[in-house]
Amino acid sequence: MTSSGTNPPRPPAERLSPAWELLLPAAAAPARGRGRALRAALRDAVRSGRLAAGTRLPASRELAADLGVSRGLVTEAYEQLTAEGYLRSGRGAGTWVSEGVRAAERPVRDRAPRTAGARYDFRPGTPDLSLFPRGAWNAAQRSVLGRMPHGALGYPDPRGLPELREALADLLARRRGVVADPERVVVCSGVAQATTLLGFVLRDEGVVAVGVEDPGSPEHAALFAATGLDAVPLPLDDEGLALAPLERSGVGAVVTTPAHQFPTGIGYSARRRGELLDWARRADAVIMEDDYDGDFRYDREPVGALQGLDPERVVYTGSVSKSLAPGLRLGWLVAPAALTERVVARKRTMDLGNPVLDQAVLADLVARGGYDRQLRRCQRAYRERRDAMVAALDEHFPGTAVSGIAAGLHVIARLPARYGPEDVFLERAASAGIALRPLRDCGTAGAEDGTLPLVLGYAHLAPAAIARGVAALAAAVRSGRSGPGRPDGP
Repeated sequence: MTSSGTNPPRPPAERLSPAWELLLPAAAAPARGRGRALRAALRDAVRSGRLAAGTRLPASRELAADLGVSRGLVTEAYEQLTAEGYLRSGRGAGTWVSEGVRAAERPVRDRAPRTAGARYDFRPGTPDLSLFPRGAWNAAQRSVLGRMPHGALGYPDPRGLPELREALADLLARRRGVVADPERVVVCSGVAQATTLLGFVLRDEGVVAVGVEDPGSPEHAALFAATGLDAVPLPLDDEGLALAPLERSGVGAVVTTPAHQFPTGIGYSARRRGELLDWARRADAVIMEDDYDGDFRYDREPVGALQGLDPERVVYTGSVSKSLAPGLRLGWLVAPAALTERVVARKRTMDLGNPVLDQAVLADLVARGGYDRQLRRCQRAYRERRDAMVAALDEHFPGTAVSGIAAGLHVIARLPARYGPEDVFLERAASAGIALRPLRDCGTAGAEDGTLPLVLGYAHLAPAAIARGVAALAAAVRSGRSGPGRPDGP
């Protein structure tokens, strides 16, 4: 109470209706940026739908008094948003939210491929992201930034930084037997972009259909289809892609995973490799080699890349998605001479090249030996986890046959028929919070012998978590009931 007996003026927060309280942070902004903040707050309120179409705004004098800002600030905000179409006004009719503005969808959704709420996720394809060499990557990034000239931050060569292409050419020749001229190495956003680049180039060359392994990675067919090519499923036998169906198919190209076929886990035989190259020469066709986990062989040295036998018929692709992290989106394509310029031209129109800083950091890691150390670290960890998976299956699902070579980040486990039928088995696993991928998801209808074939990933789980997860799966299948549990991490 004042000496005159009147109440003091209320502060802005007490005078505003709830609809206008959203402008208070803008009114409290520093004086120099207050007008910009007020315009941004009004714009966001209209876009988000908090100020609905047809809402009448307070008079500029009234709103200015309530916010504790100058009337000119509010008038300028109204005039600017009217010019942009967010507001409408008429002489003597006030200011209104325009009906022509559509409220934006407010939630920001994360569509990353994860299984929400899974206690154990045995789906294949994910490495252990906790093995990412944060310290080495940080050190390389500081080193690279310290010596990188300003001009290097401009638009890069769409093929990739020269130092990375040189480092990759040396790495691929040394570790995978690839014939890799740095001028024919194209840095891509993973094998997915390499596949898309090749698909567009093949379509421009007149190819209409590409063969894909069946069973195989579903992504291959989807990526080629996105470029306008038909994907023709082609069966496998014990040595690799079956030749007779390939000969009959009439395709102009075929995609293969010869070092460690996904998902069956077989390695293409030497005879089948030669037959496949003979087919490509006779048919004037192209082979795409997806060497997605060729570095990870646990019982012997990995077999060299198919591309080394005929660099002019084989397009070689790979990435750091299994060795470092898929989120880096760094991979490579080694093109035959006849296709190189067309691949580079298509890469230029797609994205003008990959981020230069990440390329420079990877080049530094490869050149200084850090990438080789990372591969050895992953090799040791994934070999131990594969052994843990095989042992757990043997203990909890006796009679299970694990097929394929000792390599990669997954196994094919064929459970005995007594654990079926498959649909019931998968339903019980899901109800227990266990994420699985049946072999039928990779393009094959299932097992003709009545077994339950599963594609089980293990690389992202520690051995103890693998053992607990397989035990939990066995318990769920026996009881048909799910139990409470907390997610297990690596």
